[in-house]
Amino acid sequence: MRVLLAGGSSGGHIFPALALMDSLKINGTTVLLVLPQKSKDSKILSDCGDVEYIHSTPFSFNLSARNMYGAYSFLRGGWESLRIIIRFRPDVVIGFGSLHTVALLFWAWLFRIKTMVHEQNVLPGRANRLLAKFVDRLAVSFAQTKNYFSIAQAKIVLTGNPLRKELIRLSRKEALDFFKFEEGKFNILIVGGSQGSHKINMVSSAAIACLVRKQDLQVIHISGVGDLARLEEIYAASGINHKLFDFFYAMQYAYSLADLVICRAGATTIAELQRFSLPALLVPYPFAYGHQLDNARVLEDIGAAGVILDAELTAEKLKDKLQELLSNPGELISMRKAYEKVCVPDAAKMLAQEVLSLN
Repeated sequence: MRVLLAGGSSGGHIFPALALMDSLKINGTTVLLVLPQKSKDSKILSDCGDVEYIHSTPFSFNLSARNMYGAYSFLRGGWESLRIIIRFRPDVVIGFGSLHTVALLFWAWLFRIKTMVHEQNVLPGRANRLLAKFVDRLAVSFAQTKNYFSIAQAKIVLTGNPLRKELIRLSRKEALDFFKFEEGKFNILIVGGSQGSHKINMVSSAAIACLVRKQDLQVIHISGVGDLARLEEIYAASGINHKLFDFFYAMQYAYSLADLVICRAGATTIAELQRFSLPALLVPYPFAYGHQLDNARVLEDIGAAGVILDAELTAEKLKDKLQELLSNPGELISMRKAYEKVCVPDAAKMLAQEVLSLN
């Protein structure tokens, strides 16, 4: 069997596609991943070989040089997509959202190749809303997502969001040794998504620097490239034991050690928090149609996370919330136990089974 996967350039599309790729290869399936050209330099893909790239640039129908170039790039990517379909001859084509997948799934539909799309977020994106009407199956990560599609419910399957096979819980000692941290301290993980978040970087580091009993804290901060030097200065001045990274792939160590996570609410992040049952303070990204707020509400509604809107995020507010949680360990225990209310399937395995069943 030959399977073609397609997604956008963000980690939220690439990570689940890679997880499905690994799961399919276990079954002897030949898999090719197609991504936009801008993904070529992504650190996420450093060890992934079976990838091809197409041209594609977002555009609107307003008359401007930028949109004219975007339309040209989209058409060029459509031609490249056709050539990939003809050369690779897939039995199934799966899209993980974004404009970049539309042409590939269109050609697959035209050639009567079996198709599927996977929606990572609670609130579906425009590409998947369009494609859902034509594909053979629609996989969703959240049960709430079904309400946004006016298609036959029999075509929709709840699989969850596939995660990399490396993301398994490790012993606390193993994680402590990895970061060279001390036992008996409270460990905070800060991460702003695959691209980092300047606002989360600056506000969270300022808030933590103002906490009392800083000597009882240890911080793992994954910042992206831009703020690395400034954050090192802030943490060094505060005297907090910390590990700072611009990018960090081995997240199983960070998640296995974290007592609390401060992060965005991308679909992959939500799935990872669920897998490791981690208390979190979520700051949803306010743009991209605001879909992260819907993702965050899923964990807030069960009591596993607190939500702070990006517009309301200040060092003072975050400091107060952190101080409240640090002085009330019972609440953190309750937040961990809240995950027992959510059934989290082995999404990569389940999605792979759905793909194989289409052949």
